[in-house]
Amino acid sequence: MLSKNACAYIRVSTDKQEELSPDAQKRLILEYCKKNNLTIMSEHIFVENGISGKKADKRPQFQRMIALAKQKEHPFDVILVWKFSRFARNQEESIVYKAMLQRAGVEVVSISEPIIDGPFGSLIERIIEWMDEYYSIRLSGEVMRGMTEKAMRGGYQSTLPLGYHMNPDTGVPEIYEPEAAIYRIILDRYLNAGMSPLAIARELNAAGYRTRRGAPFERRTIIYILENPFYTGMIRWNRQNHSDHTIKDRSEWILAKGAHAPLIDKDTYDHIQAVTALRSRSYKARGTSSIKHWLSGIVKCSDCGKSLVGNALYNGVPSSWQCSDYNKGRCSHSHFIKNTALEQAVFNALEHAIISGDISYTLKSTDSSSELASDLDRMLSRIDDKERRIKQAYRDGIDSIEEYRENKEILTKERQDILSRLAALSERSSEDDKKKLLAEVQSVYDIVTGNADKLTKANAIRSIVDHCVYDKANDSFDIFFFFSKCSKPL
Repeated sequence: MLSKNACAYIRVSTDKQEELSPDAQKRLILEYCKKNNLTIMSEHIFVENGISGKKADKRPQFQRMIALAKQKEHPFDVILVWKFSRFARNQEESIVYKAMLQRAGVEVVSISEPIIDGPFGSLIERIIEWMDEYYSIRLSGEVMRGMTEKAMRGGYQSTLPLGYHMNPDTGVPEIYEPEAAIYRIILDRYLNAGMSPLAIARELNAAGYRTRRGAPFERRTIIYILENPFYTGMIRWNRQNHSDHTIKDRSEWILAKGAHAPLIDKDTYDHIQAVTALRSRSYKARGTSSIKHWLSGIVKCSDCGKSLVGNALYNGVPSSWQCSDYNKGRCSHSHFIKNTALEQAVFNALEHAIISGDISYTLKSTDSSSELASDLDRMLSRIDDKERRIKQAYRDGIDSIEEYRENKEILTKERQDILSRLAALSERSSEDDKKKLLAEVQSVYDIVTGNADKLTKANAIRSIVDHCVYDKANDSFDIFFFFSKCSKPL
């Protein structure tokens, strides 16, 4: 009998199953080859260790083997596995790949599960595949239940965030000061300096700081750190789908009290989330698919105030813009502008603010300094009330002229003191706000002039710009900034 060429596919799963090691699987497959007159080359032994069989596209060695098997002059005619479950634990994928291989003249053989030829043998093979998939689902459920139970008891089962190291003796994370110092820098820059996550990442990288894995910081890294409740002493688990890294609904998250020491209190954490919500004025009511451009809806006509809309999409990007009401015949003046010119006008406006430091803006919310200003205003109102009362007391003959003058002098000094405090507070607050806003403008400029997707750019520009006005007749472009102040300094 002529010898056939074969390959070996060897896989050990991520879960703790009672399965043979890669070396044991290889030994048994090679013994099978000798007994069945099969030739196998060392380069045709594909090994994957610690990889789940649920998703074929997540197994690089499997994909390499399939690619070779599909070639017209495939180098092997048989794929040998220890068990069919090593080939796949998903019956649907198993059927698809086996049919693909069958068309190419390549068969899959389990050396420990011999199958007879014919329809009955195919039925037995399908039953084995179904049992393997059922076992995988059942095992996955048991593992998930166990991990959920552990998380709800405050157990640690995921990578610790920046600022913590595990104590091997107690099994409880401890604050690791060299990294905790980086975390404190992040908080200071975010809350006190008003810097964006992108600007913070760039500053840390420029200073030579690196993440736990030794990689440069990124915008998303900073956001993850700022949103992580671990720093308050809590444990968060089941937040993400590991298959595609999407975030699950919050109702599925598990939050439990941990045994580790917090780096911040809950009030500070809640404040961070509130600041993030203020700064990330998302492009609501539209998803990525419906946004024509990152400037959609934000540029207004100088005549009627309606939005400019993109026309003639080219590769998903408008080639030009026009007033929406002009297109409908309700606005009498054209505001046609090419897309490149409109984008450049925005870039120039942002650039001018950054270079000159000359920026006008409106305040969207109040912070602690504004609360203090309100208190001082209330104190001024009370002084006015007191002045009216002492004047009335003098008119009614209750107080003498000397008493009235003395009380009025006291109130005058109090009023002057409050007015001085208000003036100083206003001057200091305005200057601080301006510095923070200019830092935000720089970050937004970096995003919109970079390679970010259109939704990221749309959210970025809307975090500091209320709207823009284009005046075609006068060839002018005005940008209207706003500043969202946080309610509690760090």
